[in-house]
Amino acid sequence: MEHASAAAITDARGIVTGWSDGARRLTGYPAEEVVGRPARELLAEDPPDGAVASLAGSVVLRHRDGTSLTLTLRACPVQGPDGAPDGFVVTADQPRGPETTLAGQAFQQASVSMSVFDTRQHYLRLNDVACRVMGVPEETLLGRYFLDTVEDAVHSRGFLNKLRQVAETGRPGHYESFTGAPSLNREHSWNTEMWPVRDASGELTGVALAAFDSTEQYWARQRLALLNEASATIGTTLDVVRTAEELVELLVPRYADFASVDLLEWVLGAEESPTVLDGEIVLRRVAHGSGTEGTPEAAVRLGEVDVYPGYSPPARALRQGRAVLSQAGEPDFMRWVAERNARAPAGRRHRRGVHSMLAVPLRARGTTLGVAVAIRIAHPDDYGADDVVLAEELASRAAVCIDNARRFARERTTALALQHSLLPRGLPGQAAVEVAHRYLPSGSLAGIGGDWFDVIPLSGSRVALVVGDVVGHGIASSATMGRLCTAVRTLADVDLPPDELLTHLDDLVTHLAADDRGDEVAELGATCLYSVYDPVSRRLNLAAAGHPPPALLLPDGTAQLIPLAAGPPLGVGGLPFEATELELPEGAVVALYTDGLIEDRDRDVDHATDELCRALTARAGTLDALCDTVLKAVLPEEPTDDVALLLARTRALGADRVATWDVEPDPAHVAATRQAATEQLTEWGLDEAAFVTELVVSELVTNAIRYGEPPIQLRLIRDRTLICEVSDGSSTSPHLRRAHAFDEGGRGLLLVAQLTQRWGSRQTGNGKTIWAEQSLTPF
Repeated sequence: MEHASAAAITDARGIVTGWSDGARRLTGYPAEEVVGRPARELLAEDPPDGAVASLAGSVVLRHRDGTSLTLTLRACPVQGPDGAPDGFVVTADQPRGPETTLAGQAFQQASVSMSVFDTRQHYLRLNDVACRVMGVPEETLLGRYFLDTVEDAVHSRGFLNKLRQVAETGRPGHYESFTGAPSLNREHSWNTEMWPVRDASGELTGVALAAFDSTEQYWARQRLALLNEASATIGTTLDVVRTAEELVELLVPRYADFASVDLLEWVLGAEESPTVLDGEIVLRRVAHGSGTEGTPEAAVRLGEVDVYPGYSPPARALRQGRAVLSQAGEPDFMRWVAERNARAPAGRRHRRGVHSMLAVPLRARGTTLGVAVAIRIAHPDDYGADDVVLAEELASRAAVCIDNARRFARERTTALALQHSLLPRGLPGQAAVEVAHRYLPSGSLAGIGGDWFDVIPLSGSRVALVVGDVVGHGIASSATMGRLCTAVRTLADVDLPPDELLTHLDDLVTHLAADDRGDEVAELGATCLYSVYDPVSRRLNLAAAGHPPPALLLPDGTAQLIPLAAGPPLGVGGLPFEATELELPEGAVVALYTDGLIEDRDRDVDHATDELCRALTARAGTLDALCDTVLKAVLPEEPTDDVALLLARTRALGADRVATWDVEPDPAHVAATRQAATEQLTEWGLDEAAFVTELVVSELVTNAIRYGEPPIQLRLIRDRTLICEVSDGSSTSPHLRRAHAFDEGGRGLLLVAQLTQRWGSRQTGNGKTIWAEQSLTPF
């Protein structure tokens, strides 16, 4: 291209698509009058043979002023992806023209970096832009091998391989890179187009390239990728602090050299009380991260509270509700940094070099939660308008996740407090069983469930052991659990058998579901296991409503599940419940639990119950220790549901603490029965209870003879209380009433109620039992 003075670009049809300033000066035609026209229209006469197709050879050009100009044209084809010519770069030689040719001017004055290499990747030509990018004049590069002219040979080998590929195949190529340049103080993204250069004979003599600075497009793609990544990496847990850490991890080091998240104090508490954002603002640091050692994260330690003055960028961002961009040199920004350095201890100051900062408020659902800060120190570019938009979008997504975590924590705290308030805090003392229990709330995203357990003292030294689980999680499930727990205690006070009690409870759940929601009954479903243990007969009577069967550890060290008809869950309705009864040896351990102990997505239930039985056989000094052993051996590593575990070791009341008499249905035998009871109290050393006991025995036995049916039986039980029971064959229960002034009777039960701790009646298989308890001094 020596001595060329002008250059133009045509497509494959000969239409002018590019026109250099040199061509304008040579021909007088400005670009707007030429581009889009056939190149032949500029010729004063038809070109010679061979010059028509390629626009090459000696031609006569018509000047704009009407004169003619003889030129020698040379056409360099530009190949398309398929290898066929896609156009031509046409240069013109004018023997009498200046030494700087038109093509040379077009090459030199191009707005993009252009270079020409030979087939061995040595520089042949560079234009002015390429020289500025390389930071050296053209003469220092001509003839040199490409890799010898770059600092980072490792990252440049991809570019070199593409050059070789074009030179070897003769097909155009494209290469993208993100690199720095000696003359640029920042990294740039380059899109480089490469095409083969051929001589007049068609032989490939080199490779030409044009490099376009695509830095803005690169960063736009990076910002979009950052937003896409944010949707997948922020909010993976419902933990406020972890969510803030995920935002920081996303920002550093790609977007910021240092990033931090500070939250208002109320966000980390259980109560919702938004702070008035006026004047100085108090924030607590929950997360920060640095991509460079020595960045200012140490100015505020994690968990510390800091006061931000009103003029500081974070405080302004919180008040204005939008991002605040600060650059080095701005008075308020520099003042804030200086004051922080003055307050901070040595070693906890902002390192010099902070040149750009973004403070973005974290707002969700109209509420301000805190502020995120991004700082650039080593990164050469200041934050710009595009970065502000990106930061606000990231902060918006993170704020919603933080608010979700905050709301979950508040609901979880409320549900847990409700759950604990409804569960038994201290189990009542009784002689029937020794108990130990554990309740573990779920740590999953679903929240607190409706698991519960209870130990309910019954008449005759018996005890009810209950465990249940409400469908669902959250406050609603905890509230439903409280209602069911209260209902079970109420029904237990009536002394219903387990299967009858579950039937009444099933009706209650059905009514609750219909009254509360009007939806499907199963929406308010629950499972329950209700059992009654009698220490006198050592019999356990139990029934289940869709609940897992309990496990039994016998004194000989063997453990097994108790065969049990599970029955339908509560709320299904219409199906019966079946009771199971078995006799237990003294010292047996009954394990009642909810399904969270043995059920999980990745566990086999049968295998888990086998683990439960094995864990029960482990050596443990106390029942509490056995609880811990079972949970450690059986509980999944990350339980997804609440777990309630209740262990009960049976006791037995021997013949020395129980006395029974059969009573003839004759009023004459009341005195003898009363005398027998008094003698038994003397034998037990309970003479101080004789007076009240005589009155109770006399009243209950007389009523049984008068209103009941044989057989009649009196039983005294010495437990933590003194229990007097009178049974008869009638199912009619007595009612307490107040006698009028002139009534001859009707005062007996009233006296019994006033003289004893409590009294009541229960139905039996062949009649009823009236009982009364007197408190005793602990023995």
